[in-house]
Amino acid sequence: MPLENNNLITVTSPLLPDLDEFRELLKDIWNCKWVTNNGRFHNLLETALCEYLKVPYISLFTNGTLPLLTALQALRITGEVITTPFSFVATTHSIWWNHCRPVFVDIDPKTGNLDPNKIEAAITPSTTCILPVHCYGNPCDTSGINEIAEKCGLKVIYDAAHAFGVEKDGVSILKQGDMSTLSFHATKVFNTAEGGALIIHDEEMKRRVDNLKNFGITNEVTVVGPGINGKMDEIRAAYGLLNLKQVDEAINKRRQVAIHYQDALKGVSGISCFSDMPGVRHNYSYFPIFVNAEEYGMTRDELYDKLKDHNIFGRRYFYPLISSFSTYSGLPSASRENLPNAHRMAESVICLPMHHGLSEEEIYHTIDIIRS
Repeated sequence: MPLENNNLITVTSPLLPDLDEFRELLKDIWNCKWVTNNGRFHNLLETALCEYLKVPYISLFTNGTLPLLTALQALRITGEVITTPFSFVATTHSIWWNHCRPVFVDIDPKTGNLDPNKIEAAITPSTTCILPVHCYGNPCDTSGINEIAEKCGLKVIYDAAHAFGVEKDGVSILKQGDMSTLSFHATKVFNTAEGGALIIHDEEMKRRVDNLKNFGITNEVTVVGPGINGKMDEIRAAYGLLNLKQVDEAINKRRQVAIHYQDALKGVSGISCFSDMPGVRHNYSYFPIFVNAEEYGMTRDELYDKLKDHNIFGRRYFYPLISSFSTYSGLPSASRENLPNAHRMAESVICLPMHHGLSEEEIYHTIDIIRS
């Protein structure tokens, strides 16, 4: 998204490192002449993120899609993968690129996440994996999903692109499943401009993932498998180290924005939003509202356009559903009848501006347009 100016309120704005500190780190990179391939800042960032996120192992990538592709490769997933249609297309694209077949299951309307109660009916002898998404940073029902996976012998990869730092009952949700993936795109709470990571639970798998993201190379003369180039460079790692120092402050500011929105919109007929989940440390990645046209007196798209007319650029996120795109719409599981909750949410959602740089004036300008 574009950076904010005095006349434009965008749905997000990147967390930027201190410029003077960043210059100093760039000088270090320049002087040592090591700009990629597991340099000092890359390794420092992996260590720092393991500590911050309370996870045992992490592997950095150059964007948020490559961890999804690599997780499916590392776990040798084949056949069918159960997933949600209510996500960014990278979730399902990663399945397709691994020559697997996505199977869509409907969502829970209270969270926007894959509904565990609908999963078992979608399992076939070809099913090998479940790929849920912690939508908007709301934790999935991991207990329900993991119970089904254990019962049916399935792997679980959580797409946690929105869930940086999210905890439930004091435990990182990134510890759930076989692996979790993160995105460090500029629109995310924590970013490296572009980047991503794979959360891994054991040392052996960490080595396998690190080999896969480096062409399968293990030493100067050995290639152990058909890997790809997914490595994060030193410049982005340095960028991330500086942003990690200020991410808690950014999350606290986002929390205050969420409180303003929640309090001000409570009494607006036809407008609803999620509440904080009990026991969850949220990161306030997004602030979605849902428009009931009959009660509100205006459709979602009419409100979306009205906000744009006042230079408030929200986002209909996620609309259209992945299952509606031509690549996937022919799948039996993509039928509208199979996904009523997902369609209802996709057709009513607007994500309001939500980031650490919003002023109270900008917040209440947005609220006033909605209430008017």
